[in-house]
Amino acid sequence: MRKHLFLLALALVCCCFWSVQAEVYTSIGQMTDLIYTEKELVQSLKEYIQAEESKLAAVKSWANKLDVLTRASTSDPEVYLAHPVNAYKLMKRLNTEWSELESLVLQDPSDGFISNMTVHRQYFPDEEDEKGAAKALMRLQDTYKLDSESFSKGKLPGMHHNAILTVDDCYDMGKTAYNEADYYHAVLWMQQALRQMDAGEEHVVSKADVLDYLSYSVYQMGDLPRAIELTRRLVAIDSSHQRAGGNLRYFEKLLSKQLKELNQEVQEPATEEPIQLGTYKRPKDYLPEREIYEGLCRGEGVKMTSERRSRLYCRYHDGNRNPRLLLQPMKEEDEWDSPHIVRYLNALSDSEIEKIKELAKPRLARATVRDPKTGVLTTANYRVSKSAWLEGEEDPVIERVNQRIEDITGLTTQTAELLQIANYGVGGQYEPHFDFSRRPQDIMVDGNRLATFLNYMSDVEAGGATVFPDFGAAIYPKKGTAVFWYNLFRSGEGDYRTRHAACPVLVGCKWVSNKWIHERGQEFRRPCGLTEVD
Repeated sequence: MRKHLFLLALALVCCCFWSVQAEVYTSIGQMTDLIYTEKELVQSLKEYIQAEESKLAAVKSWANKLDVLTRASTSDPEVYLAHPVNAYKLMKRLNTEWSELESLVLQDPSDGFISNMTVHRQYFPDEEDEKGAAKALMRLQDTYKLDSESFSKGKLPGMHHNAILTVDDCYDMGKTAYNEADYYHAVLWMQQALRQMDAGEEHVVSKADVLDYLSYSVYQMGDLPRAIELTRRLVAIDSSHQRAGGNLRYFEKLLSKQLKELNQEVQEPATEEPIQLGTYKRPKDYLPEREIYEGLCRGEGVKMTSERRSRLYCRYHDGNRNPRLLLQPMKEEDEWDSPHIVRYLNALSDSEIEKIKELAKPRLARATVRDPKTGVLTTANYRVSKSAWLEGEEDPVIERVNQRIEDITGLTTQTAELLQIANYGVGGQYEPHFDFSRRPQDIMVDGNRLATFLNYMSDVEAGGATVFPDFGAAIYPKKGTAVFWYNLFRSGEGDYRTRHAACPVLVGCKWVSNKWIHERGQEFRRPCGLTEVD
């Protein structure tokens, strides 16, 4: 009975994972709700277990009592029934009490648990979320050059406690990569699963399965000697494996052919050595500045020389004697000289941040980008976050923030876009991009995006910097501060140096709000010019 109930509950859990839209993993803010959901389900599960134990204890009590009775009655049935009370009680037991026992056995204590599951299942992540989270870990591994062993032990910068990946976790990571034809990461994670397995860690997956995926992925990476060695290990474990024998003969024949073409003698494959990060070269992808971008995310290649730093200042900023800033001017710091990027301290208070997050959280939806070919808004792997748009009329806090941006920048926000709130999820990022449009047909009626005002609404323990690959700047999130830069020259031409990116969040939760200020309405606030100057 308990096994039946467990399987029923498990089936319902599995169904839940297919019932909702994916992309839960793209927002830490929304994922926090799942923590409390899981806690509630665990409590419900404990109540179910307690009910099952109470039910079983009652059934055991019945069984013990009836066992004593039947031993006495069956020793001499006629003598036992000679007593009228015993005869009566036998009739009563079989007519009434056994029916009560039947009802007790048929009671289903899982009803409450299943009802709770039914309520919450619409919010559960699905298979795409699990895959997306796995790919996010691989993205973090690449960007921050984290080897699989350190990752599996949870040794991440900025972390005060570790989260362990088991053999089966590593295997699932490798299988996710394999199914995406990402053999580079499949090798790293299958190798880590094998390493932990060989170290004696408990596991469910078989070593043969790990070797099967690992050997073929290594072959796809072009390392035939190691593929042969791993396949031989597989054959030694499972000589009847349906692919191993054929793969081994194929690999050996292929290696022999390659050596013959190079006029080299056939060699025995090298003994296995652990495959580390860097053993194989990571394949190139669509992003030309990938290495520069990821280096900046790691803090490498930042071109803040002492000479350039000497040209940076901090000052009080009153917005050209703006009445709202006279008594309490903004603290302004130079982050970069050309293009000029400034940071404002105390741009948002903690209470304002919490109110903005409260308003945005129910509306968060997967952030989109404009397809360069079709011009249609769509989701993309290079932008992993969720966003919401807030109007000034919705709450005095939003109106106040808009006014403050206008006071600080001296630009009107009447033609600006709504305040965009973004929350980055597991490995959340936005790869190098321009804020301004380079396609005339995509420019809005209020003109191109003249400037960007970016509020940081959280600290980030590790990762999450805003980087500019063109000139080697890295700006780190600091809660309550804001950074500002112009995307267009005074001539109206785009400043291609402002191509920037949001680095993947390694540890922590990143919240930002963006205000994109457009050209229209700025004619007398930022007069245009004929040359491309800041």
